[in-house]
Amino acid sequence: MLTKKQHELLLFLEESISLSGVTPSFEEMKNKLGLKSKSGIHRLISALEYRGFIKKLPFKARAIEILKLPNLKHRPSDEKSNMIDNQVIELPIIGRIAAGFPIEAIESADNTFYVPKELAKGSDSFILEIKGDSMIDVGIHDGDFAIIKKQNTANNGDIAVALTNENEATLKRFRKRGDTIALEAANEAFETRIYSASQISIQGILIGLIRRY
Repeated sequence: MLTKKQHELLLFLEESISLSGVTPSFEEMKNKLGLKSKSGIHRLISALEYRGFIKKLPFKARAIEILKLPNLKHRPSDEKSNMIDNQVIELPIIGRIAAGFPIEAIESADNTFYVPKELAKGSDSFILEIKGDSMIDVGIHDGDFAIIKKQNTANNGDIAVALTNENEATLKRFRKRGDTIALEAANEAFETRIYSASQISIQGILIGLIRRY
């Protein structure tokens, strides 16, 4: 399954190469997809190559070969399209977050996922890719995509995105004890980390999970 941005880039590559015989530049790809940086294009190309849709040709600058295109289904009727539109919402994937040791988490939104509205709980939600396995005992695995409801508070026991005063973020079980905040892992190999309340700001709480098999 391709994400929306992967699909858009693949079709743009196929159209450009078919018309001119030349692979568009990274700048052209970035502008076409409305991204802020070329690093996002690098990630999309790597994902398309990994999934077998394209191949980068060696010894040729910018040379890409289209290996296959996604199967295109017949366009649904307007009534069916409207019904689908009313059931799903497009959420930005804004970066990666550690389920392990804190890492820098918030990046520009380079991609999106369509998810059921009942999972998103409103348009103020976003998605983070999970790195690490410190929350594996509650079913959160490396490579999963966490659906986060954006808010600046959390209740004791919530699984929350916590941003430290060093601009690092992590996904942990939130516990407030007086003037301190404990960020608890769900893996006995990882220790609970204690911070003063002034060192932590909450970015959101976990409301859903997406896993690709």
